[in-house]
Amino acid sequence: MSITAEEEAYGHLQRALRLGRYKPGERLIPEDIAAEIGMSRMPVREAFRRLASDGLVVLRPNRGCVVAGLTVDELYEIFEIRSVLEGLAVRLAMPRFDDEALDEFERLLDRMERAGQTGGSDWVARHQEFHGRICALSQRPKLIQQISALHVVIEPYMRIWFDDADKPLSAREEHAAVIAALRSGDALHAEQVIQDHILGTAPMLAEFVTPSPGSTPAGERA
Repeated sequence: MSITAEEEAYGHLQRALRLGRYKPGERLIPEDIAAEIGMSRMPVREAFRRLASDGLVVLRPNRGCVVAGLTVDELYEIFEIRSVLEGLAVRLAMPRFDDEALDEFERLLDRMERAGQTGGSDWVARHQEFHGRICALSQRPKLIQQISALHVVIEPYMRIWFDDADKPLSAREEHAAVIAALRSGDALHAEQVIQDHILGTAPMLAEFVTPSPGSTPAGERA
């Protein structure tokens, strides 16, 4: 199916934002983006509105479209919401974690590890694929959509963190623990493991976001 100009502009900008091409606080100029894609300004402006609904940009009367940035408190809130939603997805998906699905998660973990060893930011995509496959087995489209939207918002920070840290050294062990919890067949245990895994990532990303006014330093949060 052919896509509309607005969808093309939206897809182009969302990918650029997720990859960190535009930085928080940077102004997006519709004329420049339209020329880059090869279209008029109107679809780009419509795409701005969709991106604002996603929380990726902010539309300001005097500055136009500005790339959104997260404060420390906002980052923690996103990870708190993620932990609850992905925990629910795991609990709902538990009856579908058969041997075939679990073997696939092992293969995904191997791909993630290889991506980390090469030093490329492809690790982030493989990481999202791992979590996405787990959530997909919940077979709850609206839940999956909400989780995916949260991953999009934090992806630029995941990439910055990965580039700065070279590669998350504990990632394989943590995700192997998730797979072990899924193999246990205990839905409540698996839910708790995935929640703890997600919440444990937030402090590592917190240093790459804007400090919240009057907030507790990341290292001192409970």
